[in-house]
Amino acid sequence: MIPVVLGLGSNKKLPSSVEEGSFLHPVEILKNAFELLKYVLKDCTLSSIYKTKAMYVENQEDFYNAAVFGYFAGTPEELLFKTQAIEALFGRDRAKEFRNGPRSLDIDIELFGNEKIVKENLEIPHPRLSERQFILIPLLDVLKENADIPNRNVFEEYLKHLPDQGVQLYERIN
Repeated sequence: MIPVVLGLGSNKKLPSSVEEGSFLHPVEILKNAFELLKYVLKDCTLSSIYKTKAMYVENQEDFYNAAVFGYFAGTPEELLFKTQAIEALFGRDRAKEFRNGPRSLDIDIELFGNEKIVKENLEIPHPRLSERQFILIPLLDVLKENADIPNRNVFEEYLKHLPDQGVQLYERIN
């Protein structure tokens, strides 16, 4: 089993099947996605949820972000396939969106053990991990002092050198 960290983000409401005219809020989407990730990862934990100003494309709703730590028995490509299937269940259609734009659910593989992968559709560790508070803050939250991710101090150093990017605690988990 490989220790992994996933980054979750959402800033687009999703029509709910429960009641006509009702919507799932991005926080509900993150929590529901986590429930599905429990079938993919073993012993997984959800970080607190953070509200974040949009980066790169700023003219959109704020994002809600979290991180998930757990263990995966498979390849990075298999994990990517499973996370993209969960994104699709929550309305994600990559063909209809633009880079860094609004989305109902984004699941990124931030870390996959100590592996370094650079492929057309997959890069691990996440290539912009070191420049984004909305990744680093939940990542550090979910890792706490986990011995399975030995380079936690590297992420703390990245975070120290970043300017404020508008990341605020929205809901404490655990």
